[in-house]
Amino acid sequence: MARVSTYLNFPRNTEEAFSFYKTVFGTEYSCHIARFKDIPPQPGQPPLPEEDQNLIMHVELPTLGEHVLMGTDAPESMGFKVNAGNNVYLNLEPDTREDADRLFNALSEGGKIEMPLQDMFWGAYYGSLTDRFGIQWMVNVQNK
Repeated sequence: MARVSTYLNFPRNTEEAFSFYKTVFGTEYSCHIARFKDIPPQPGQPPLPEEDQNLIMHVELPTLGEHVLMGTDAPESMGFKVNAGNNVYLNLEPDTREDADRLFNALSEGGKIEMPLQDMFWGAYYGSLTDRFGIQWMVNVQNK
């Protein structure tokens, strides 16, 4: 089923933040916590520093109603720098690739594509962008 969630970037303290959110909302993670060490090696990609191996790549926590809070660590070794303003994304999870393409193309008009829609190693069709108003979006369709 399609859904919208909020995606938060943290500067190395996602686990601490989500442990706190778990106590606030009284819920459990809706999937296993993926860590950066779980990323398969990519051609031409430098090795991940030892201190970044156990950082969180992805976590999901139901909050209220159907809303899901998602998060990741954003290590500087991977080119990230977390600042107020780039630490929140709206994550769209449409039902089909066609809906993903339509939403992605419409939102990116006049904006900046960060990562074009493409098949990803975690089994999804994914892309990210900043719209012309400076709002950050991710579009993620799970391959079925």
